[in-house]
Amino acid sequence: MNAQQRPTRIWGFHGGVHPPENKEQSLHHPIAVAGVPEQLVLPLAQTLGAPPEPIVNAGDAVLKGQCIAEASGFVSVPLHAPTSGTVSAIEDRPIAHASGMSATCIVIDCDGKDQWAERQAVEDYRQCEPSELVQRIRDAGIAGMGGAGFPSAVKLSPRAKITTLIINATECEPYITADDSLLRERSADVLQGVDVLTHILQPARILIGIEDNKPQAIQALQGAMQDRPYEIVVFPTKYPSGGEKQLIEILTGEQVPSGGLPADIGIVCQNVGTVHAIKRAIIDGEPLLSRITTLTGDALQTQRNLEVLLGTPFSYLLSQCGWQPGKAERLIMGGPMMGFAVTDPAVPVVKTTNCILAPSAQELPEQPIAQACIRCGMCAEACPASLLPQQLYWYARSRDYEQLEKHNIKDCIECGACSYVCPSNIPLVQYYRASKAELRQRADEHRKAEQSRERFEFRLQRLEAAEKERAEKKAARKKAAEARAAKAGEGKQAEVNAAVERVKAKKATAAGSKDSPS
Repeated sequence: MNAQQRPTRIWGFHGGVHPPENKEQSLHHPIAVAGVPEQLVLPLAQTLGAPPEPIVNAGDAVLKGQCIAEASGFVSVPLHAPTSGTVSAIEDRPIAHASGMSATCIVIDCDGKDQWAERQAVEDYRQCEPSELVQRIRDAGIAGMGGAGFPSAVKLSPRAKITTLIINATECEPYITADDSLLRERSADVLQGVDVLTHILQPARILIGIEDNKPQAIQALQGAMQDRPYEIVVFPTKYPSGGEKQLIEILTGEQVPSGGLPADIGIVCQNVGTVHAIKRAIIDGEPLLSRITTLTGDALQTQRNLEVLLGTPFSYLLSQCGWQPGKAERLIMGGPMMGFAVTDPAVPVVKTTNCILAPSAQELPEQPIAQACIRCGMCAEACPASLLPQQLYWYARSRDYEQLEKHNIKDCIECGACSYVCPSNIPLVQYYRASKAELRQRADEHRKAEQSRERFEFRLQRLEAAEKERAEKKAARKKAAEARAAKAGEGKQAEVNAAVERVKAKKATAAGSKDSPS
């Protein structure tokens, strides 16, 4: 039975908005290969979790696909050289981050040869154990490419049985068309990746969720489906339907519990870009070295999607698209709803860079000055997580972290829907983002304090145990000494008794001699 013959009920989710899509601008050209710049700058921290540890040094020659940093924990992924060249430095460089921070990066001077290291493709993944495939995905450095960059291998190692696999082809953020272009041109490859995930998870149901504003991608998927029993579910466009929890509710009617994970209700959700990377890792033997990135905005002469090596500077890509700095209001990594401004065009592309937006001042004007909250409640109506943004705003301003946690601020997906509808132009998400960062820092400090307390208590226990052991040894030595003294006393008494007996014997012998006749 093909996808068109398997209708699935479409549900809804609370809130959401309909901002201008602005997607057509970047869909006039096919995906192009951006090429190899002179230098790649690879931040170690590109995903959620612990950053990997470098295993190369400055001056080392590296090949394309060679591991240059190893994962440092379960929630961590390795990093690979996107092309061949020489490691010129391991140092702090500016990175794309909302705070404009710098971070440790591995810098590679490219040699232009693009020479591959040995690749190890799987001849037939169906003959492999799921655990082996998950390990290969982990070793390939794959993390979620449509959101926060959560390591894919962790998602694919759930403790509970997975009944539903959801492929997220929604891409609801305005301007971004990376996944749309990927599906238009490489649907067959994406479906091969779904095949691999199906073999790993063995779900009873596979759903591909896609909004109705992508007719060519839908057609391409349907054409590549063949006899696969996957369901393509098309639903009305609304932002942020691409949020993991929102998409799950749309396709299944189920809600992920507050503070919980999709796996808690038997669901795993993967973005199509991630699925495509999994296909390349397993079937082609290629680690995650590149991604498709949308270059868009009125400050670019050509708006399109490029396949970009990780570590490529934004400036290199912008120059290929005819960037006009004088026309650009600012540079944004991501879309206008969830993206953030980038102050330095030299920052590099990372695994989660799905869009570089270069808008003009007319296209995306500066945020107006915030006014006082008028308590209209529009933010609560728009919130897709069914939170109370107004209350969260007040608690964030007063730094009442206890109330923020009670009002489930951690469930905020930072989609920006509340800020978008706010008539007072209050940058609500900025308050939530700052508060969540503070809560994470407090939680980290609490964890460290707990670890210190546990170490202190363990030290006290060790000292008490050592003192007890010393006391027991001292008591044992005393007892042994007393036993030796007692034994020695018994020996001396025996000697005295023997001496007395000898004296008595001598006296008896002497008396006997006197009494006997001469």
